Amino acid sequence: MRSEDIARLAGVSRSTVSRVINNYSNVPEKTRVKVMKVIEEHHYEPNTSARALAGKSTNTIGLFVVSTAEKHNPNRIYQNNYFAPFVDALVDTANALGYYVLIHTIYSEDDFLKVRQAFQQKRIDGGIIVGTENNMAMARIIADLEVPFVLIDYDIAELLENRLDRNNLAVINSKDYEGAARAVEHLIGLGHRDIAFISGRQNTYSGQQRYQAYVTTMHNHGLKVDEDYILSGNFLRVRAQEEVRRMLQSDKNTRPTAIFSANDEMALGAMDACKELGIAIPEQLSLIGFDDIPVASQLNPSLSSVSLPIYEMSQKAAIILVEMCEKGSASFSTISFPTQLMIRESTKELDSRQ
Repeated sequence: MRSEDIARLAGVSRSTVSRVINNYSNVPEKTRVKVMKVIEEHHYEPNTSARALAGKSTNTIGLFVVSTAEKHNPNRIYQNNYFAPFVDALVDTANALGYYVLIHTIYSEDDFLKVRQAFQQKRIDGGIIVGTENNMAMARIIADLEVPFVLIDYDIAELLENRLDRNNLAVINSKDYEGAARAVEHLIGLGHRDIAFISGRQNTYSGQQRYQAYVTTMHNHGLKVDEDYILSGNFLRVRAQEEVRRMLQSDKNTRPTAIFSANDEMALGAMDACKELGIAIPEQLSLIGFDDIPVASQLNPSLSSVSLPIYEMSQKAAIILVEMCEKGSASFSTISFPTQLMIRESTKELDSRQ
């Protein structure tokens, strides 16, 4: 049913129906009641696109999930242990606040056009970007749109340096540096000195923070950072498996006694490589990850990891964005969530005989 049909059944003009739907004050109460009665009887839902063109709220927010590393996998965000719970929590929170969520996946640089198009076409009132690649050019485009936006996992210092601390932007991060430092401290406390690191992508804020924490913590304890022990895993399980296999099969006289992985997906790849090579975890090699994905506690051995408050972060992102959409924002805002070290079976004290 269209608004023209509502107008015909109520005996009024189409413009009157529009004024009733948009709650204009210059509609006689008797007319308003008559139109609303027809709308309710026929379960009419106004067209949100038309509302948007009229400058009204669409009650829809956009979620832009960036994952350029696996652009050929269309199910990437739904099968990923990081993205999936984030999406679930954000959608639930937004729905509870009376908002729909339009999800866009960004697998390439060209896909960033989706962000601008969604606003230019007035399909959404605000947006959230979560993903793995920071893109200052995209952040500038978003800031210049002057629409409410929440950035997840962005370097606040870099945004300030580029003068992108705009009133329409908010940033939500987790305290990755602190969490990564605690993970390395834990391994050192168990007696490990030869600690390898599986690195995520360094064009990400979280990837940079976890790498820097590893290097700085090792140096703070007077421990050498062996370049052969820094593996490029790109946050991907298969890539990490290949890198760990190569390292453990190398001709070096010594092997690391522990591995810190910048995320749990790569830690799973390390487990796969150790299983292939008959290396027992944690008896021969301690392993700790980051993110504390749901499967981490169910593995055998269960995986020690740094827990991210993904649900709390996604809920806060939705709440902040809806508030910005409805009330605006007086200033650029940031919030950082603490992490928690979860000690399980994959790490143990180093045997002095090793």
